Amino acid sequence: MRIVGIQGGPWEGLVTAPARVPLSSRPWRSAAYLLGGFLVAVVWLAGTVVLLVVGVVTVPIVVGVPLLRLLPRWAETLGRVERARLRLIDGRPAADPHRGGPLLREAATWREAGHGLLLCLLGPLNAVTLLVLALLAGGPLLAPFWRLLPFSPSANPSWQKVTSDPALAWGASLAGLLLLVLAAYLVTAIAAAEAGLARTLLTQPPEELELRLIEVDRSRARLADAFDSERRRLERDLHDGTQQRLTGLIMTLGLVKMELAGADPEARKLVERAHKEAGETLAELQDLVRGIHPAILTDRGLEGALAEAAERSPVPVTVRMETSHGRPPESVESALYFAGCEALTNLAKHSGASRAELLLRDAPGHIVLQVSDDGAGGADTAAGTGLVGLADRVAAVGGTVSLSSPEGGGTTLRVEVTWTS
Repeated sequence: MRIVGIQGGPWEGLVTAPARVPLSSRPWRSAAYLLGGFLVAVVWLAGTVVLLVVGVVTVPIVVGVPLLRLLPRWAETLGRVERARLRLIDGRPAADPHRGGPLLREAATWREAGHGLLLCLLGPLNAVTLLVLALLAGGPLLAPFWRLLPFSPSANPSWQKVTSDPALAWGASLAGLLLLVLAAYLVTAIAAAEAGLARTLLTQPPEELELRLIEVDRSRARLADAFDSERRRLERDLHDGTQQRLTGLIMTLGLVKMELAGADPEARKLVERAHKEAGETLAELQDLVRGIHPAILTDRGLEGALAEAAERSPVPVTVRMETSHGRPPESVESALYFAGCEALTNLAKHSGASRAELLLRDAPGHIVLQVSDDGAGGADTAAGTGLVGLADRVAAVGGTVSLSSPEGGGTTLRVEVTWTS
């Protein structure tokens, strides 16, 4: 079961599997995090004091002002180190909260400085806590071996009875083991709490990240819509302008060929050649226009366009249309059409399939395109089969592409797109 807000976070082990904590690496990583915080606090405090003292004592105009300007940079450096240390016990990404402006004017810089001061307080406490826990748990745990130590506690009369009685010594060792287990939970909890506080102070708030992701999605959708609009405009210009002029040129050359029926054979041959090349150019232009934005997609919709593409495939394709919720947005329709055409082209070129199936199924705000075949499988996105471009095109409208292609087991390509009205 996934627990929202805990998965991958500092409390993950304590909440999801508490019984496994003592035997996992989490207590050791937590202890390293707490001890590392003490060392970082010492270095950061020493550096801060040096910058302040040198900045105040020296001539302010010559040296002091540049040194004091280093203080925000020093706080930012602490933030980077602390975000890196979070990886010890928190596997989630730690986004840099800085926006690239002047450091003194950013709230993130002051939060980093505040965290540094807090670390100077918590660091020594953490070090003392670790030392006390190590002595409390380690002393009794090693009771059976005190006699072997250079400075044996058994020299103390109050411990002679324990060391002289094996049963008491092993009982103390068992108590030390229980204390060690409790210390593991305590250290893990302290580190998790401090890591949560550090994440709050030193990383970008989740709400802000979510807003940025929403804006990225909206920008991507606007770019996709603008690209589709420009593509349709280009298709109209080619269809209504260049294509019509080429058609007129072909008709004119045909008339000239008729007029030169009894003329010089060389001249007639040149006209026939020009007429043929003009026809080939028109055919290529029509293919280009169809590739930019096929007219059949506008006229017959996605179902008709995909059915026509399946009919053109050299591999027999069974078409299943389970659509009853109207046409999707134009950008989605276009992306799915080209994804289907690319999938059909790939299976004809690379799969060695004898048959294939194309399925289109929709629901309100959701549509699925699936192309499967009985070929050799083994499709590879790095093999130049166009799958990467297909995925990029679908991602531009917020969709996903999944591929299943085991060796010898055929290939299934599934495209899913969800949109909001």
